Amino acid sequence: MNKIAFGTYRITHQNPLHIEALVSAIESGVILIDTSSNYMNGDAERAIAVAMSRFDDEIQSRVEIVSKFGYIQGENMLRHKEKAYEGVVEFDESCFHSIAPSFMRDQLSRSLERLNIDKIDCYLLHNPEYFLLDALKKDADRDEVLDMMFERIYEVFVALEEEVRDGRIGSYGISSNSFAKSRKDAEFLPYEDLCILADKASEKVGNETHSFTTVQLPINILEQEGLKCAAWAKQNDLRVLANRPLNAQKEHHMYRLAEYEESASYYNYLNELLEMCENETLQPLYNLLSELDQNKHKFGWIGDFDQFLYAQILPHIQKTLQKLSQEELDMMLEHIDAFFAQYRQMVAYECGKSTRIMLKDEFGTCNALLQECAMKFLLEQQDIDYILVGMRKPSYVAQTLALIS
Repeated sequence: MNKIAFGTYRITHQNPLHIEALVSAIESGVILIDTSSNYMNGDAERAIAVAMSRFDDEIQSRVEIVSKFGYIQGENMLRHKEKAYEGVVEFDESCFHSIAPSFMRDQLSRSLERLNIDKIDCYLLHNPEYFLLDALKKDADRDEVLDMMFERIYEVFVALEEEVRDGRIGSYGISSNSFAKSRKDAEFLPYEDLCILADKASEKVGNETHSFTTVQLPINILEQEGLKCAAWAKQNDLRVLANRPLNAQKEHHMYRLAEYEESASYYNYLNELLEMCENETLQPLYNLLSELDQNKHKFGWIGDFDQFLYAQILPHIQKTLQKLSQEELDMMLEHIDAFFAQYRQMVAYECGKSTRIMLKDEFGTCNALLQECAMKFLLEQQDIDYILVGMRKPSYVAQTLALIS
């Protein structure tokens, strides 16, 4: 069985490459696509709809779609401000959360519409532990909070069993980062009684058996605590979806478990752009580019650069370019875009080198690329049914699937 599944965390229907990647994955035999109502504010689900429309009914029936609900962000946040959702946890200013039955039904309806289907194969509670995390911030008693939390889970399980009965979903489950925590961690979400809750929910609804089928959690070569949850899941006839196979955390530090080739044309783009900035107007940009070049090896992982780019670099560049004419601006933006594509590749290359050194003990005698070693580890885990991989370009699909050939 093909254990590679398509994760759509940063997929949007507005990017043709993302659509082509989805199509390529389906054509290559990928049979599970994972998404969520909050991925790119619903655009990930829209992208799946566009890609699936390229195929006939027979092929569409082979591909399972897994979606999730829980987050109140983006459009959901605007709706919440107009008419408040029930059971909302206000975790921080930009992230509210709910697993209330009424919210689940609302999100399911919206997901079905975006996906352009009548039934979602599997529907997951997305990180329900926000209720626990929020309470811990307020120094509440953990045992009392867990009791309340499992009552909330039971209530939505009942609603999900009703949706199974009514044909809008095929089954349901939970995606939780807290499943992968140590049992001693205050943020750990106990899972042993979930099947009991599902049994009670199905009995209340009048279904013959429960339809709780799936757990999803982070598992990778650095974060192996989740394998305990995976073993429990298999003992209870549940399937396991492993996410974050290549984005791993160790001691509160994120690593991208991948190595990349050095950009052969980076310095050409850098020098060309520097020459264009050798004037008084663009001197701040010249200084910024020089500083970036000197520090391209200092990012902890590629995600640090992405965050720094949008939070610090782009606003600075935008301010500098305000003095240019429209014609000059268009030309500069074209060169800046080309430069940063190469710069990001260089950052990824440097991060891969440093990661290989820092994690030499974890990767032991595996002399292949970091991503090959990391995927090999997961592919060998018998308790993992699917490995969710983000593949935003057709070339990423080919590279990922080559790992299992």
